[in-house]
Amino acid sequence: MLTWLIVLPVLVAVLGAVRLLRQRRTRHAFRWLLATNLALLAGACVVLATSLAGPAQASAQAAASGSVNGSALIGAAIAVAGASIGAAIAVAYTGAAALAALSERPEMFGRAMVIVGLAEGIAVYGLVVAILLIGKA
Repeated sequence: MLTWLIVLPVLVAVLGAVRLLRQRRTRHAFRWLLATNLALLAGACVVLATSLAGPAQASAQAAASGSVNGSALIGAAIAVAGASIGAAIAVAYTGAAALAALSERPEMFGRAMVIVGLAEGIAVYGLVVAILLIGKA
């Protein structure tokens, strides 16, 4: 149920922005989308703060039962999300440049794939950090 409470405003914001963009009101759509994103960010911060500021009794019971610490899971999620987004941006630019270079000089294939592979390694580093965080909890 909590997932739908979070996903529903996001879907409404995206659908509204798409509707405004299809009507060619780009400036108005951009402002509306920016305001919606800021509101969703504020809501996400409130949800995060309330989930982290739980009563001490609940955290003591969770520690006694051997469950994983919630802040470690949130940190792991942030590490994976940030690394994946960074890797996606890096692969987009390096992949486009590699294809452009390969169209002119096909013998550059090995070098181009190494550079794209290094960009993909960023996501692997995020995954390793997440595994370490979950292992420490």
